Order: sequence, then C-alpha cells, then structure tokens
Amino acid sequence: MAGDPIISLTDVTRVYRQGSVDIHALRGLTLEIEPGEFTAVCGPSGSGKTTTLNLIGALDSVTSGSIALEGRELGNLNKKELSALRRDRIGFVFQAYNLMPVLTAYENAEMVLWVQGVDAATRRERVMDLLDQVGLKGLEDRRPSELSGGQQQRVAIARAIASNPAVVLADEPTANVDSETAETLLGLMETLNRDQGVTFLFSTHDPQVMERARRVVRLVDGGVASDERR
Repeated sequence: MAGDPIISLTDVTRVYRQGSVDIHALRGLTLEIEPGEFTAVCGPSGSGKTTTLNLIGALDSVTSGSIALEGRELGNLNKKELSALRRDRIGFVFQAYNLMPVLTAYENAEMVLWVQGVDAATRRERVMDLLDQVGLKGLEDRRPSELSGGQQQRVAIARAIASNPAVVLADEPTANVDSETAETLLGLMETLNRDQGVTFLFSTHDPQVMERARRVVRLVDGGVASDERR
C-alpha cells in the first residue's frame, strides 16, 4: 500500500511493576500499520498483543519509545487531546462488548456521535444506516440483555465505526461467540474493510481471525517474531 502509515510504533517498551518485579510486556516493538489494512496481532498469552492495542488506543502509555497515529505522537498530547483522539479517530471493539446495559442498541451505537455534538437528524440517519449494515435492522430498541452475544458484538462494531475513525482496534472480538457467529462477524468486518476502507487491527489467538487477516504479526515475549503479508 502507498502512503504514510496510519500507526507507527518505534522501539516501544512497556514495563509494569508487580511488587518488586518488573514485568516487560513489550521489548522494543517497532511496527507500522497502513490505511486499509486488515491485520491480526497474535501470540501466546503474555506476548504483548493486548498491551500493544491498549497503547495504540491511548488507554495506556509507553515506558519508552513512541507511538504516532496519523502522524501525531501520542506522548506529545495532553489528557484532553488524547480523549478527543480516542473519541474521534479510534474505534474500539472489545471481547466483552462493553455496551451500556441501560441503553438500547440504537443508543449504544449513537453514543460517540452524541458526545461529538452531531445533530439529532444526522445521528439518526447515520445510526440507522449502520444498524442496517450490521444486520440489526428492526432491533434498534432492544437493550443488550435482549440480544445474543453475536448481536451485541454487531452493536459494538456499529458503535466503533460510527464516527468514521482512522482505525478500529478489535481486542479478541470473537472470544465470546461460537465459531459460526465468529465467521459471520469476521465477514461483516471484512466487508466494511473492503467496501468502506475501514482499517482493522485485531489482537487475537483465534485461528479464524488469523486465517481471514491479510497480514499476521506474531509477537513473542513482547517483540515481533514474524510479520506475514498475504
């Protein structure tokens, strides 16, 4: 792919203090993600894949090294700027869905647009279109407890792409659904990637995700062990 990378990690380390012991989650990780990629970061437990996504998503900060999103170095941004970056330029899909239980599917998907101050008519048009795209037309008034796990994850995907983010970070998005539902969700995300150019970066140990990804980055002990493009 041509153009500048959408995400750049340069010699990133992340060390956690556990009692009197230093835990090295990442050890000098360097990685670039270009616009439109459909990439899986995989590896054994403790390899650093979830830490990598948390750092890119500005949910955590590096111990050393640097991370840039669309050319903006995260370490140079204050809390307000990081919050705006997460809201406007990063979509999140979590293993546990992270939907608000008291809100409907529509309201959950609408949330980012509401926080951004988008007017009600534009929000409604965008959210109804998104729910249709993810196969939830007619279910917009249901709360998470009234939806299956796969349906809840569809709401999470709609929420993640509502603001047209630069990248969607998906942390083990298929972990809590059966293999058939996982296949359907992956097909949905592939369609969004192909037809709308949505950039997806997965953290996963699911073979289904790795098979569908067009690039697989394998981490071992906090560093890149292999980087395969297909």
